[in-house]
Amino acid sequence: MKIQVEIKELKEGKYVIVDDEPCTIKSISKSKPGKHGSAKARIDVIGLFDGQKRSIIGPVSDKIYVPVVERKNAQVLSISGEVAQLMDMGDFSTFEMKIPDEYKERINEGEEVSFLTAMGKLKFDLR
Repeated sequence: MKIQVEIKELKEGKYVIVDDEPCTIKSISKSKPGKHGSAKARIDVIGLFDGQKRSIIGPVSDKIYVPVVERKNAQVLSISGEVAQLMDMGDFSTFEMKIPDEYKERINEGEEVSFLTAMGKLKFDLR
């Protein structure tokens, strides 16, 4: 799911869609309107799921899509190799996610973990 907002309404730390990838906004710089045009904004972002840096430049009055990012909790039902079977604590549906290398020591069977979901993609959100 995604919604459309104007660039001037965006804030650092929020989310935006760039190249069909949900991204976190790291910095926004806006220029003043000139004699022959409107104010421009430069937005530097990092991909939420791929970690790739991107930037977009455009008038502050342009519209851009913002993803609906949800933070949910799940219980780890089982772990087999690099894949964890999880049960969403909200709707009790089960699904599988690959465990990233940096989280292998922190995810154990029977524990609750949090994860992010946006545009049909999932990611562990362990802090």
